[in-house]
Amino acid sequence: MNRTSLAMTVLAVTAAVFTGCGNPDPTKGYTTISQYRPDIKTIAVPIFRRGTYEYRRNIEFRLTEAVVKQIEAETPYKVVDKARADTLLTGTIQRIEQNVLSFNPRTGQAREIQLRVIVDFTWKDLRGEGKVLVDRKNFRAASEYIPTEPFNEDFFLGSEDAFGEMARRIVEQLAQPW
Repeated sequence: MNRTSLAMTVLAVTAAVFTGCGNPDPTKGYTTISQYRPDIKTIAVPIFRRGTYEYRRNIEFRLTEAVVKQIEAETPYKVVDKARADTLLTGTIQRIEQNVLSFNPRTGQAREIQLRVIVDFTWKDLRGEGKVLVDRKNFRAASEYIPTEPFNEDFFLGSEDAFGEMARRIVEQLAQPW
């Protein structure tokens, strides 16, 4: 490759980066700008609550832990206590539903079970008037688990995947609305 071709290639790549990839509006092409709000630095996440008819123990702690880990891993936000936070993420686990997807025809036992988690959550700005940034009701996430041989997964293992999926979906909602 001669110098002229190399210079033209570099110029073309540079132009593409600065015109297409640097556009702050993602509806107009690719962007390298963060999808999260630049004015928010910290978020408080108190322990999620259990709904009126949900009696399983420790599910609120497990979901809260999954959400906090996901925020720390995937966003620029730092999880802090409420007194130092810019925003507050609160939630309630309304229901956990289990549905048998398939049965073993020889034994009649469940071969595969779907676990659905239904959550209400609110993300509120603590600065100023306390504007609600995101409010979702009956927000759902699901996963499947196999309770029989060879996996022998129980509710605890099956719910870990469902809580992880719910945490991912909640954190997706924290991105800027374009």
